[in-house]
Amino acid sequence: MERIKCLIVGGGPAGYTAAIYASRADISPVVYEGVQPGGQLTTTTDIENYPGFENGISGQQLVDTMRAQAVRLGAEIRTGAITKADLSERPFKLVIDGEKEVEAETLIIATGATAKYLGLDSELKYRGLGVSACATCDGFFYRKKTVAVVGGGDTACEEATYLAGLCKKVYMIVRRDVLRASQAMQDRVMATENIEVLWNCNTQEVLGDAYGVTGARLLRKDGEVFDIAVDGFFLAIGHHPNSDVFREWIEVDKEGYIVTDGKTSKTNVPGVFAAGDVQDPLYRQAITAAASGCRAALDAEKFLKML
Repeated sequence: MERIKCLIVGGGPAGYTAAIYASRADISPVVYEGVQPGGQLTTTTDIENYPGFENGISGQQLVDTMRAQAVRLGAEIRTGAITKADLSERPFKLVIDGEKEVEAETLIIATGATAKYLGLDSELKYRGLGVSACATCDGFFYRKKTVAVVGGGDTACEEATYLAGLCKKVYMIVRRDVLRASQAMQDRVMATENIEVLWNCNTQEVLGDAYGVTGARLLRKDGEVFDIAVDGFFLAIGHHPNSDVFREWIEVDKEGYIVTDGKTSKTNVPGVFAAGDVQDPLYRQAITAAASGCRAALDAEKFLKML
C-alpha cells in the first residue's frame, strides 16, 4: 500500500496553498483535488479582492495559477475524491474513489463547503452570470444596481445589509412571513431604506438573457405569480461543509464545520489538520482559505519533525 507523508484533500485555495508550503518544507505533499478541482472559485467570474492582481483575475485563472505553482515546487496533484477514511490510528487509511487505498502520515482536510442552491435549472444556467452565493465576493459588481437576496436567516440579513451599502435597491425574498434572523439583524434590515422584504415568496425561475440575469419570477403563498427586475440574484440559504466522510473521527460543530484548536489548524486527531471553508463558517474568502492552508502545512511540518 502506498504511504504518503503529507496527504492534502481538496483542490481549492486552501489545498493548493498547503501544497505550496508543504513542498517548500520538503514533506512530499500529494493532493487529491476532489470532485470540483479549484473549489467554489471556479464558479466565480471576476475576483477583485485577492491581493496581487491590480486589474482583477478570474476565479479559474487564480486557482490554475495556484495549482501550477504547487506543481512547480514539487507537489503531486491527482484526480480523485476520498470516499472512506479510517483515522483511528496513524498512518491514516483512506480510500480514493471507492477503489485505491493509501496511507498518510499526516492529513490536511481542505475539502471546502458547498453553497446551498434552490435547485432551479435557470439558477444553474446563470451561475456566474448574475447568480451568486457570496455577496462579499461579487457584490462590488452590482454597485448602483438592483439585486435580490434569497433567505431569511442571519446570513441573508447580513448579505442584504452589505449589498444595501453598494446597490440601489435590495429585495429580500423570504418564504415565510417572518425572518429567522436574530432580532438585532432583523432591526438592521428594517431600518435600511433600500431593502424591501418580499414575504411569503418562493422563486419559480431566475430570468435572464444572453448577457446574464435580468429578473426573477416569484410565487407568493396566496398563489400570485409576479416578476421583479434585478441585475443580480444572491443565494443566502446556507452552506454545507464537505466533512461527511471524516465525521466519524473528526470533531465538527452542529453545522458540520470541522472544529480546530484556537488559531491553529489542528483537529482533535493528532496529525490531522483542517483548512479553508470546511472549518470556516464565518469568512469563506479565497484569501482566508489560502492563509489557513499555509497554517495547516506549517502545522503538519512541525508535527512530522516531532515524531
